[in-house]
Amino acid sequence: MHRPLLFLDVDGPLNPYAAQPERRPDGYTTLRVPWNRGTSEEPRLSSRLRPLRVWLNPDHGRALLRLGYELCWATTWMDDANRWIGPVLGLPELPFVDFGDALFRERPDGVHWKTVPLVDHADGRPFAWVDDEQSPLDQEYVSAHHRGPGLLHHVDPRIGLREDDFRTLAHFARSLKDPAS
Repeated sequence: MHRPLLFLDVDGPLNPYAAQPERRPDGYTTLRVPWNRGTSEEPRLSSRLRPLRVWLNPDHGRALLRLGYELCWATTWMDDANRWIGPVLGLPELPFVDFGDALFRERPDGVHWKTVPLVDHADGRPFAWVDDEQSPLDQEYVSAHHRGPGLLHHVDPRIGLREDDFRTLAHFARSLKDPAS
């Protein structure tokens, strides 16, 4: 049996972007990323803008790898997460969900624009989704349209992933192996 998927958002869970801007959280390092993220594409914003400030905790990589999931980026960074985020966390290159036309597209039913592509990507496999933007509407959609177990785990973007979050994710993964957990 395959390990469950862990869909990882960057901004919020891994990068507590909503923390006080003048105070980096303990254990985090600061990364400065150009707006065009070093790709050959045209910058999405003016190249005169200051680089994007990203706070990352290098310990999160080891903690994520120990959880027993198949890790997958579920972020607007898409493959750029492998270039900028993964190396700081000590993560190998990970698959990513290509959101394509769904990227930032608002839905009239209020379901987050990531939800349908993540359910499609999981294709019935158990998954946990770590993000700071899910709502009860997303959980309802997953419950109605996903054939396997799905955990939508909200992380406060002011504090990022914490020990309690890792415990919750580990418990969910264990519960898939042992229904009595």
